[in-house]
Amino acid sequence: MIVYGVALLSFCMLFGVYAGNLLGELLGVSANVGGVGIAMLLLIVLSNLSNKKFHLSSASESGIYFWSAMYIPIVVAMAAKQNVIAAVSSGWLAVIAGVLAVAVSFAVIPLISRFSVDHHIDQYVE
Repeated sequence: MIVYGVALLSFCMLFGVYAGNLLGELLGVSANVGGVGIAMLLLIVLSNLSNKKFHLSSASESGIYFWSAMYIPIVVAMAAKQNVIAAVSSGWLAVIAGVLAVAVSFAVIPLISRFSVDHHIDQYVE
């Protein structure tokens, strides 16, 4: 049922906002620091955990996977747009830091993929 997916998504978003605001206060910044990322990671963990720990019906699992699949690309696109606008208006140091973070992330992908069990593309090509 899609309701379980919406409930899981809501829980993760509320927890992420709370944790991001708490982290911002601890760092002395009056902003949400990493709340969206925390929510996304929690959603990924809980949606994968629900498949292994809980015996849900296929309709419930499809609802959870639907909303977890919808949430991540939309929020990443919204956050990316805001981050680019803020970085460009803040100066070159913020732009350089963003470019370096993306470059390091791309460089780490091959290392992470080595830990994957099924990382062959042959299974996806028909």
